[in-house]
Amino acid sequence: MENLHISEQEQIRRDALNELAQLNINPYPAREFPVDTTATEILEGYDPEKENFKHVTLAGRIMGRRIMGAASFMVIQDHTGRIQVYVKRDEICPQEDKTLYNTVFKRLMDIGDIVGITGYAFITKTGEISVHAKELTLLSKSLRVLPIVKEKEDRIYDAFTDPEQRYRMRYVDLIVNPHVKDTFISRTKIVNTMRDFFNSFGYLEVETPILQPIPGGANARPFKTHHNALDIPLYLRIANELYLKKLIVGGFPGVYEFSKDFRNEGMDRTHNPEFTVLEIYVAYKDYFWMMNFTEQLVEKVALALHRTTKVPLGDTIIDWKRPFRRITMLDAIKEYTGVDVSDMDEEALRSICNKLNVYAEPAMGKGKLIDALFGAYCEKHLIQPTFVTDYPIATSPLSKKHRSNPNLTERFELFVNGKELANAYSELNDPVDQLERFREQLKLKEKGDEEAMFIDMDFIRALEFGMPPTSGMGIGIDRLCMLMTNSQSIQDVLFFPQMRPE
Repeated sequence: MENLHISEQEQIRRDALNELAQLNINPYPAREFPVDTTATEILEGYDPEKENFKHVTLAGRIMGRRIMGAASFMVIQDHTGRIQVYVKRDEICPQEDKTLYNTVFKRLMDIGDIVGITGYAFITKTGEISVHAKELTLLSKSLRVLPIVKEKEDRIYDAFTDPEQRYRMRYVDLIVNPHVKDTFISRTKIVNTMRDFFNSFGYLEVETPILQPIPGGANARPFKTHHNALDIPLYLRIANELYLKKLIVGGFPGVYEFSKDFRNEGMDRTHNPEFTVLEIYVAYKDYFWMMNFTEQLVEKVALALHRTTKVPLGDTIIDWKRPFRRITMLDAIKEYTGVDVSDMDEEALRSICNKLNVYAEPAMGKGKLIDALFGAYCEKHLIQPTFVTDYPIATSPLSKKHRSNPNLTERFELFVNGKELANAYSELNDPVDQLERFREQLKLKEKGDEEAMFIDMDFIRALEFGMPPTSGMGIGIDRLCMLMTNSQSIQDVLFFPQMRPE
């Protein structure tokens, strides 16, 4: 970003910066500024009868000014909100230098500058709680013009609403659209609520590698890099599943991780190449237990955030009150297409896909054809939280075979608002069966399926030492945040979503 475009207004600010230096005023002082209160604390706590807040020190960004001769008002914004500040020339300037007020405050300071204020709270003649400044300190000079929202005749002008600019310059978005902070505060509360819930069971939070020699644990296209010292290819993880299950082999009763995962795939309003996933694995449990556990978890998140299980999402109300609806994948396809595909072979499934106008790639096997039918005809109907269970073996290579149907697996996905939110299994702990499943995945990869899994022989070796019956579950944190904060795009719940370079 060497060739930054400098507007006329921004050049004026750079000239002001030079003039401040000539006046021996450091616009970026190296010092502590002893803030002892916030805008919201004053606005909510000031009582003129108690004469409290008689000495306050706060700091914030100038968001508005009204210059009126020897006295002026400005509005400053800190991390809690905005408050008006009254500035009187004779009080903030040395008696022998009244020109400093006219030169510095009136001409060389701008909206966007960060200032420190020392003074006392009072109520103006118009009844507004304000701070009377006794000292004013410039803490950081702003060289760029903020897109400040203006209102005239009930119309809003210059609002910073363009999505691409908001996502690209999130730092500006947070300044001029303070409500955006609420989404990210909620995100932290969601994660902390989940963490507290897991900790209450005694499960251990762990960390696993991001750079992996084999991208395992999911069907996805990885990012690839190269390690120079070892002279080997490495992959950014697409999932942390296999490492967490190795820890179950090692004897931990339950482990979880909030992980950054990376998938080299498309981008849209629900997908970002870098995303956050919670994965948890618990020994001696199965997928029925995990369904109950997952219901408890997301209901608890809704209550912690909203104090109710009924959460708005666009024009819909999502009710997170458990128990959730449960339906098998094959029953869902039968319900929404009228076709029973449970006993069909690959050729018959391909014929049904053609008949129902569902695109089927040549590399798709039986499991992916069933999954394609489900995606095209069923997902959009699953608005309220719904567990879809019992997936085909071909699409669930890490899941245990179903105890009553060897063609299916003990797997569920939680769907909300037509999208997958969580994915869980009774984990496959038979090393012979697991190796055979990996080999089937290799055949799919050879047919052209770029998302098929690699064979991870170290994971097979770990299973050969013995893994107890285990259930695991993963939740997309970004999607959960979208659902819980009424956000329509994944970019709205990521501070810095991936963007095409300017």
